[in-house]
Amino acid sequence: MTALPRLAMRGIVKRFGPTEALGGVDLVVAPGEIHALLGQNGAGKSTLMKVLSGSLAPDRGSIELDGIPFSPQNPLGSREAGIAMIYQELALAPDLSVADNIFLGFELTRRGLLDRSAMATRARVALEALGHQDIDPRAVVRRLPIATRQIVEIARALVAGSRVIVLDEPTSSLGRPDAERLFATMHRLAEQGTAIVYITHFIEEALAVADRYSVIRDGRLIETGTTATASIATIVAAMVGQSESLAYPRSSRRAGEPLLVIEGVTGREKPVQANLTLHRGEVVGIFGLVGSGRTELVRAIFGLDPVVAGTVAVAGIATPATPEDRWSRGVGMVSEDRQGEGLAVGMSVADNLMLSRMAPSPLSLVTATRQRQEVSPWIDRLGIRAAGPFQRVRDLSGGNQQKVALARLLHHGVDVWLLDEPTRGIDVASKQEIYRLIDQLVTQPDRPKAVLVIGSYLPELIGICDRIAVMRRGVLGPAVETRTTDQEALLLAATGGTTH
Repeated sequence: MTALPRLAMRGIVKRFGPTEALGGVDLVVAPGEIHALLGQNGAGKSTLMKVLSGSLAPDRGSIELDGIPFSPQNPLGSREAGIAMIYQELALAPDLSVADNIFLGFELTRRGLLDRSAMATRARVALEALGHQDIDPRAVVRRLPIATRQIVEIARALVAGSRVIVLDEPTSSLGRPDAERLFATMHRLAEQGTAIVYITHFIEEALAVADRYSVIRDGRLIETGTTATASIATIVAAMVGQSESLAYPRSSRRAGEPLLVIEGVTGREKPVQANLTLHRGEVVGIFGLVGSGRTELVRAIFGLDPVVAGTVAVAGIATPATPEDRWSRGVGMVSEDRQGEGLAVGMSVADNLMLSRMAPSPLSLVTATRQRQEVSPWIDRLGIRAAGPFQRVRDLSGGNQQKVALARLLHHGVDVWLLDEPTRGIDVASKQEIYRLIDQLVTQPDRPKAVLVIGSYLPELIGICDRIAVMRRGVLGPAVETRTTDQEALLLAATGGTTH
């Protein structure tokens, strides 16, 4: 640590009524340091960063930037002071161009008019610095995939010349090449003196990328130290308050009859070609880099995107389908875009669980009592931490929001579960609970389910799946048993080094 930190937050206290969200937290980051901020969802990380961004005013405590007291009044003031916040849920204007988003709030002008040519030129330079010269600065953001939108957010911080950059789960939507380019960019920024606060649930990434780390639990700083002397086990223990295994649960499984058969499926652009059979009682993973077509495949299976060739058969019946048809035939999906399309975040937990299925009742009345009776068992089973069935979903942590999305499939009673990045951006404890749920689903004695998991994190896929198929450039390779493969082989298949 240098004598004068770039960022020093000391004794930050924040209460919401009787709830103490932050109980005197310190966070000190030196110029040129990458500092990992770790903790479970709800631990207080986001609240601390909202204080730094000016979105929340602390009840007590102080902030200094380069030794000068700093009291942000609003997010714009924080941004003008040189603090860039890049949140997990991206803050972009979808109908504007890439360049417009990068310069939003400090647009370049010439003779009183927007200088779009200059903005496009400088935006292109920033994108090239991130290794993404392929992104057109004039492209409309709405038409870009999630991973590309993440790059646009990061480019915005680069253009602003920020002294402190906060990255909240920046790799949650990125494939391996994009993540590696991001890490290289982070190191280049650190070499130039930028202080980087790196929030992630991928502990192994934090140990590999960051110089130092801090763990927050229940609104308090538990420990801080250098990553060189830390381990995944010690950090997890600090996060959860006890020693917790990161092993993936796997009960004895036996594959039954085919429930989902995909033959020669082709979409408008992707997938190019996909064949797969998913049996009752098994978990099958689909791995691929960003842009491989893995999400387009699951959307086509569920009826969200058109199938222009081939067939998708559910329980032996192959028909063109809409999502409503899929629900009716026992197929449910959890989207990777949790807030954008996976949940109605402005509605309650009860409303979200019951949107796709409502048990018959006299006059089909939907009463609060009826909602409570129907959804409370699922809230209890998944351990959803909410004030009650009628709390708005947007007020829950990311892990609890994901549990709501999964609880809807439980409530609907589907046999085929399509899970696109089911643990994206959630904490270690919530991940463990989801792993256990998946294992229970395929091993339950009464009608075991079939689960298809689309993912980009190989240790997780290998840990929870029975078979894994690799998707590359829109083509899905044959599924191989996880006991006969490893991360290196799957990565080679994804990058074209070899095939299975």
